[in-house]
Amino acid sequence: MKAKELRDKNIEELGKLLAEKRENLRKLRFDIATKQVKDNRQIRKEKKDISRILNIIKEEKENGK
Repeated sequence: MKAKELRDKNIEELGKLLAEKRENLRKLRFDIATKQVKDNRQIRKEKKDISRILNIIKEEKENGK
């Protein structure tokens, strides 16, 4: 997901999206451990999305939104 798309959402939506991304990351780790998924880059993508969401939430809290 692009940061621009994430900035359009409010904090509650970002929180829900963050929970979904963390759950997806957990599932990916289990799937890779059981060799059901061969594309390890998906973990990197999920981690980057989580990081973007956390940074945007932090910025919005600092700006008082």
